[in-house]
Amino acid sequence: MPIYEYRCSSCGAQKDVMQKINDVPLVTCPACQQATFTKQISAAGFQLKGSGWYATDFKNSGSKPQASTPAKSETPASTPTVVANT
Repeated sequence: MPIYEYRCSSCGAQKDVMQKINDVPLVTCPACQQATFTKQISAAGFQLKGSGWYATDFKNSGSKPQASTPAKSETPASTPTVVANT
């Protein structure tokens, strides 16, 4: 179950509440009994560890991909090579 952060706009009381996702949000402050208790927006509190998808797909190795450029000695296959006889 996720933990939600609530804050009262009247008295400033804060509380973390463990609720199901489909539970009705709380509105009554437990400290002052006013109907000004609102759910706050906060960052997720989990980390992905181990050898899962993050380590194999999205982890930055620190090197930038280099653009592929043809070597100078290569010639396109459709261009014939002309040799002059002297």
